[in-house]
Amino acid sequence: MSDVQFRFRDDELVTDPAVTVDAFAEQTNATAVRIEPGDDARELLPYLDRLRLIEVNFPAWTDGRGYSSARVLREAGFTGEIRAVGDVVIDMLSHLKRCGFDAFAPERPLNPDDAQAAFDRWDDVYQAAADQRQPIWAKRHPA
Repeated sequence: MSDVQFRFRDDELVTDPAVTVDAFAEQTNATAVRIEPGDDARELLPYLDRLRLIEVNFPAWTDGRGYSSARVLREAGFTGEIRAVGDVVIDMLSHLKRCGFDAFAPERPLNPDDAQAAFDRWDDVYQAAADQRQPIWAKRHPA
């Protein structure tokens, strides 16, 4: 497991070992699960109340399926930690955070200044996302 390098939460860091989605259904005491590419995050929806951590693995930065997993979980009301793990690179950070990731454990440490610049890159956004930022069109045409 990679160390958490960036975390945007005030609660205690979850250090429980994450089990696979398949193993999770058989373990009534598991509070952390790891989603791999190809796993369906919707399988976890009935159990969100007992989960504290959902890790989403990015084995390659070119595999974007994990973005959808986070968005599905946040839209379903999950308020626990969603941690991006694996081949997480600078160019992904802002988009991952917008989709609902609030912790990042890249397999290779990222330059903190570059990461902060990536998180802060865009003041305005064009579509709604899990981060609840107001899209620019809504700022121009308030209800």
